[in-house]
Amino acid sequence: MDQQKLLAAHESMDLHEAINFKTLCIAKSKLMQGLVFDDDLRNLMKKDVEQSIQDLTELQSLYERAPFQAPVPQNRPTPIINGKEGTIH
Repeated sequence: MDQQKLLAAHESMDLHEAINFKTLCIAKSKLMQGLVFDDDLRNLMKKDVEQSIQDLTELQSLYERAPFQAPVPQNRPTPIINGKEGTIH
């Protein structure tokens, strides 16, 4: 890859922190959906999760330009909330 297209080390670290933060926000919003009783708020949180997942995908594509990378695991943790019922396991 061309040197000009690589991110600087500090840019890579900032991007890594943004990815971690966005991932935590998604997890928190998903968890809180099971605890919220107001339908409008729950729908807003669902919309936030969907948008955040799109944002995270874009951030991860930028991370490919980092001069150093950690492997991204292929398996994901089991969700703690049962989708339709919203119950916590």
